[in-house]
Order: sequence, then structure tokens, then C-alpha cells
Amino acid sequence: MNKISCVYLNGEFLPPERAKISAFDRGFIFGDGVYEVIPVFGGRPFRLTHHLSRLERSLSALGIINPLPPEDWEAIFQRLITGHGDADQSIYLQITRGVAERDHSYPENVSPTVFAYAQIMRYPDAATLAKGVSAITLEDIRWQRCDIKAVALLANVMMRQKAVESGSAESILIRDGLLTEGAASNIFIVKNGRLRTPPSNAYILPGITRDLIVELAEANGIQCLQTELTETELMDADEVWMTSSTKEILPVTQLNHKAVGSGVPGPMHAKLYAIYQDYKEAFRQGKVR
Repeated sequence: MNKISCVYLNGEFLPPERAKISAFDRGFIFGDGVYEVIPVFGGRPFRLTHHLSRLERSLSALGIINPLPPEDWEAIFQRLITGHGDADQSIYLQITRGVAERDHSYPENVSPTVFAYAQIMRYPDAATLAKGVSAITLEDIRWQRCDIKAVALLANVMMRQKAVESGSAESILIRDGLLTEGAASNIFIVKNGRLRTPPSNAYILPGITRDLIVELAEANGIQCLQTELTETELMDADEVWMTSSTKEILPVTQLNHKAVGSGVPGPMHAKLYAIYQDYKEAFRQGKVR
């Protein structure tokens, strides 16, 4: 396991082995909570305002009051990331409704459980980036509020496991004939030099990395269409990518055991990947926020 030296739990900074949560916590009983994963570059949380805004939306959707203001979240994160120096990291933050007697309805007068830690970022290696990864398509069996970054991820876990069992890295999900997203990623395709991704809606988590890629593409003269995509269009794409805070931009070169395009990462991936890495480096140097 990636080394974790310190965690934050309900106002305390503790060694991981001392962090204890009640078995009656609603996050454990019901999956009643939300989470965020925030990259850290150059000792600073990346796109923190965007992540905290998404956190606020998820909490609001579940009727949980955000327990802390932005400046307190930032102070907690800074304390957690100091243990890893200037290394690239990711922060995991989870907030549940709290501890209460088991009942499906929302309890009154409970305090949210807040848990967070930081760990060293693990990137796809150079060989994986050069070759790309495989994926399979599956029916999207999840609920109808996938825009909430909820901790209840059983369907995602099951679909990701089906990918692993097939020798693939990810499951790409199809609902009513339309592409939604990956089990743990957003999806982009390229066809005839045009970059496309499904629009944000209730079936798609609004990925922070996804949104940044759209911004960077448009800022560099690359048109990116946010539009519905059919399963046929996915299968016929010249390039397919999966994106997330930890995967960044990972090319899919095999889909359902068939080659995507030429079967190797394409030129649009190379271009956007380089732009993304340049943006990260500018962030590390304090040139962009």
C-alpha cells in the first residue's frame, strides 16, 4: 500500500493505525456520504476551487451541510501534504452524514464524519502511455444521480472488476445506446481530427480533469464538442481516451479486444497530453492558479 504517514479524522491528525470510525457511521451502513480526490503538484492542491465547488454540490444534493469553510479545508490539506515534500500527491477526502441509529431517513442533530489523507501519486508508466490500454463496454447499471460524487460505488466496483477479469484496464459504460463515462473515468473520442466528449448530465460525474482538458483544448485552438455519442460512434473512433485526476489522459488502444484506430496512441492524444503536462508544470512554478 502507498505509504500514508498521517490522516485527518474529525478535527485530529493521527497515525493511520489510530484512525477509528464507528460501525454505526452512515457511510459504513448506507454509503451515505461523498468524496473528492484532489491532485497536488509543487506542494499545492490542483484546481482546489473547482474540487471544493464540486464537493459543495455533492453535499448539497445529499442535504449534508459542509462542515468547514474553504480556508479550513486548505489548512488541513497543507498539513497532510507536508509529509511527502514536493512530490506529486493525491488527497482523498470523505465526508459522511455521521453516526446515528440505523434508519433510512436522515437523522437530526448529527455531526458529519470527516476523513482525509494524502499519498504519493502513482502515474501510468511510460510503457503504458506508449502502448495504451484496453477497455470493454458494459451496460451502465448505475443509479440516476451519477453527477453526485458519492461513496456508494458498488456498481462501479463490479463493472471495473469485469474489466479486470477480461484483462482490461477499464469498463466504458453505455446507457440506452449512448456513451456515458468509464467506471472510474470520463471518456473522450477523436474522429476525423475532432475531439468529442459526452455533455455533463445526471449520468456523468463532472470530472475536474475532463473540464480542464476541454478548457486547454479550446485555449489551444482545438475544437472540443460536448455532445451525445452513440456506442457506434465510440466503436468507430480514431482515438479513445479515459481521463481522471490520477489517470490524467490515458489512451485506450483496444476496445472489446479490437484495435481502436491504428491500435496505437494517436496524434491528438500526444498533443493534448503535452499541453496538459505543460500546464501542470506552470502550476508547479506558480505561473497559473
